[in-house]
Amino acid sequence: MKFLLIYVPNLRFNNDPYKKYNLYEFATRVTRKNKDNVSNLPLTISAQYGLVDQVSFFNKTVASKDMSGYYLLKNGEFAYNKSYSNDYPWGAIKRLDLYDMGCLSTLYICFKTNDNIVNSNYLAHYFESSKWHKQVADIAGEGARNHGLLNIAVNDFFNTKHAVPTIENQIKIAGFLDLIEERIQTQIKII
Repeated sequence: MKFLLIYVPNLRFNNDPYKKYNLYEFATRVTRKNKDNVSNLPLTISAQYGLVDQVSFFNKTVASKDMSGYYLLKNGEFAYNKSYSNDYPWGAIKRLDLYDMGCLSTLYICFKTNDNIVNSNYLAHYFESSKWHKQVADIAGEGARNHGLLNIAVNDFFNTKHAVPTIENQIKIAGFLDLIEERIQTQIKII
């Protein structure tokens, strides 16, 4: 018998409770390879800018010339970079928004969402928050050489638990946060 865990945050749009899901219940791992070099766009995860073109970001390519062994990520899919930094102590999870597709090293954990349970826009905002950090902290061990890479097994990552509101509330929350982001960008341009 499976018990449904319910979480009710203090601030929300209505009284609908949040439900706890394992990541694997609303996300599917992406392991599709860039066979026949379908894409020649090498990507990297920038904590500040998201999934970006390596050439634009580094002014050079750090990917190998033959990227057929790399993951082929499509627009709207996510990637987890297990490297940590000051602003992202448990790594960064970013959605591919800027390009139709691109190639990522197999060091990343890539996934796509099940839109019946979680709204992709909501999830993009969720992963910008610290709400998922405790789950990763509980499973993470630092790499043996202490070089800034968290040692997180793929299965453990997909077994992390996340409190998720109803789809309707996810859409409202994401829309609200999108408006705030637009306002911030407008203010930055004005300044």
